[in-house]
Amino acid sequence: MTDSARSAPAHSLPDLAIEIRGLNKIYGGGRRPAKHALVDFSLDIPRGSFFGLLGPNGAGKSTLINIMAGLVKKSSGTVRIWENDIDTAERQARCAIGVVPQELNLDPFFTPREVLEVQAGLYGVPKRERRTDEILELVGLSDKADAYARALSGGMRRRLLVAKALVHAPPIVVLDEPTAGVDVELRQQLWRHIRELNARGATVLLTTHYLEEAEELCDHVAIINHGKLVACDSTRALLRRVDNKSVSLILAEPIAEVPEPLQQLHATQTAPNELHINYRPSANAMQEILDTARACQLLIADIRTDEVELEDIFLQLTSGAGPEGGAGRAGAV
Repeated sequence: MTDSARSAPAHSLPDLAIEIRGLNKIYGGGRRPAKHALVDFSLDIPRGSFFGLLGPNGAGKSTLINIMAGLVKKSSGTVRIWENDIDTAERQARCAIGVVPQELNLDPFFTPREVLEVQAGLYGVPKRERRTDEILELVGLSDKADAYARALSGGMRRRLLVAKALVHAPPIVVLDEPTAGVDVELRQQLWRHIRELNARGATVLLTTHYLEEAEELCDHVAIINHGKLVACDSTRALLRRVDNKSVSLILAEPIAEVPEPLQQLHATQTAPNELHINYRPSANAMQEILDTARACQLLIADIRTDEVELEDIFLQLTSGAGPEGGAGRAGAV
């Protein structure tokens, strides 16, 4: 978070870190077929949230990030970053955001300390206000501060990219597929540092193809497909949207066949003492299934349920089964 934002009273901080309205981006045209990368895209990202932006390849995620970072010109619509319009307050908008790119774009002959000092100079951060040592400690690179970047491991280079995005103390950090190609241990280390940033007040916007990451880390999730927003809600609310669950009943004794009342609930026998039931919570409550089993005089020894995962919602919405388009805001669909 910026020094000014950190010192400002809470009531003066914006409620929304990022506000997007009717954003469109069209590539090509003329002799080339027009490509609509973003179509009337609207989104609110609350200040202080850990926000996930999900979508298949080519959905428009990178275009959106590049527009916010000032690398791509939008065709129409408005984007406000920390209440700064990217058209009328371009400098302030860019200073309010730090982008961690997917590519490892580091000079191999610079040390981490030099990388951060150069980046701070590019952003016009006075030497007396630079927090190079603090940032290196935050991302766990203090002991590598004076080693050449080419000598760092892949995970360390990822963390250095995060550090590089923090030199101007932005209140918003955007991570574009930050753990692509990173092993499990290094991924966990990286997320530990990002969680700490979020706990300090930074708003984090994450794009990832690891849906289990988004489910574990993000408090809000938006799903984009073909340039349109197809869902936006709290992660917990999104997980409740898939009307499909399954339960396995482990019986105390084996049975020869599935009783007729349970057959009507589409129960199948997967083992002599196990029944599996796929059901829709909107049509059949779990209690109804249990009551039916007891009415059939079955003694249940254990119950195993398969919980809905974010991947289920993602596949459902991006395969055309979900709603399309519309203005989405965190907390509402």
